[in-house]
Amino acid sequence: MSENCTHDCSTCGENCASRDPKSFLEKPHELSSVKKVIAVISGKGGVGKSLVTSLMATIMQRAGFKAAVLDADITGPSIPKLFGIEGRSAEADGFGIYPVKTRTGIDVMSINLLLENPSDPVVWRGPVIAGTVKQFWTEVIWKDVDFMFVDMPPGTGDVPLTVFQSLPVDGIIVVTSPQELVSMIVEKAVKMAGMMNIPILGIVENMSYFECPDCHAKHNIYGESHVDDIAKTYGILNVAKLPINPKLAAASDAGLIELFEGSWLDKLAASLCGEEVKNG
Repeated sequence: MSENCTHDCSTCGENCASRDPKSFLEKPHELSSVKKVIAVISGKGGVGKSLVTSLMATIMQRAGFKAAVLDADITGPSIPKLFGIEGRSAEADGFGIYPVKTRTGIDVMSINLLLENPSDPVVWRGPVIAGTVKQFWTEVIWKDVDFMFVDMPPGTGDVPLTVFQSLPVDGIIVVTSPQELVSMIVEKAVKMAGMMNIPILGIVENMSYFECPDCHAKHNIYGESHVDDIAKTYGILNVAKLPINPKLAAASDAGLIELFEGSWLDKLAASLCGEEVKNG
């Protein structure tokens, strides 16, 4: 806190410990209506964060809720590919920017929907990237959304901080893998969530096991799972385990993630709305 602090956070640019995190919140577009915002985070890349984001949105959409995905991973966007959305398909007019709808009606906004070529790299500095994420919240018209899932970049840098401070995040889902370092990753996520006063709603261990299609025996390809112990340590109530599943991988590569079959995340999805979720 500055020695000249007036205790009026609305006129101050300092990020001090006594500042109310909610004072940074950005107003959504005036035509937007979003009931709940869920951030999906990971401590490192390649653990399946975008996969979990797309699966959760699909499950909620199947259950009769209006789902949306805000792709905050500006330098590594993969959400459009998972849903089979191609090209520069986002549109705008004098009112604002409109998200692109998937085959089942999920609203999606991603930087790849604004680029001429989806393979073009986004070589921007942190503040510009963070500003783009803010624009996806303030300038995109999100109509009648029950659950918005924000696909975050890995780590605890500029963009995650921007999302936690600028968007009214109701909870966090942590995505991990079975390796030993998962405990360190979860601890970082837990501490950041605590700093932002945002609850952790659940933890998903991706690539948790492989189930033999013949004998149905489960094999721990990447080692023994530690996720249950870690969840107990940090008081995380909802734990889900995604298997190594060739059909799921094929659906992702083909942009047909909305056709997936599996109940791995149903319990976690149900906890978000406090009722039973029927997936399919």
